[in-house]
Amino acid sequence: MMAKRFGRCTEKTWKRMEVRHDVLNKRFRKFRGRVMFPSSHDIIDRPEVRETCFLIIRRLLETGNDLLITTKPRLAIIKAIIREFGSHKAQMQFRFTITSNNSELLSFWEPNAPPFEERLECLVHAFKEGFKTSVSIEPFLDFEPQQLVGVLAPFVTESIWLGPMNYIPRNNVPKDDEPRYEKIRRNYEISHLKEIFEDFKNFPKIRFKDSMAIRLNMPTVHESL
Repeated sequence: MMAKRFGRCTEKTWKRMEVRHDVLNKRFRKFRGRVMFPSSHDIIDRPEVRETCFLIIRRLLETGNDLLITTKPRLAIIKAIIREFGSHKAQMQFRFTITSNNSELLSFWEPNAPPFEERLECLVHAFKEGFKTSVSIEPFLDFEPQQLVGVLAPFVTESIWLGPMNYIPRNNVPKDDEPRYEKIRRNYEISHLKEIFEDFKNFPKIRFKDSMAIRLNMPTVHESL
């Protein structure tokens, strides 16, 4: 198996993840706009990582920041965030990455990440607890993501971001995996992206990621943070 596919969190990268102790005593100011957390990794269920992430979340919220928590959600983590930071609900929005309703697809393209059923349960739980919710379907792994959008939309209060995979390697792909790579490439042929755009262009909650807008020669829409 390849070490990377599209920035997924592999077991190897989990083991390399280290706490930056220099930030533990850092005090945060009130930032302009919304803060995305985390921006380059995920909140994993390792005590030292989870506790550090929660410490930073608390300090950001206590200084009045609005927070967008982006994650491939695990139910234990999401329940803990809701339990510990429920009093700051108005400052928070969840952005859950849910790229397919097929857990077999997810296990291949996002190894070590939660299955679809757990991610959906996280979304439903956050919604029912009154938190603002949004979803990232980038990259969409299903050839037709319409069914996934239909399942998620009732529990999304804000937006659903849709986009293709940014990079699909052609070299050094294990022979047994080649059919999967060929299949995923068909998802992102221009003619198919146009069909998806037509299906969703009037869907109120859908936003198209830059990766899709650029391929279709459309204006990009940047979310203000």
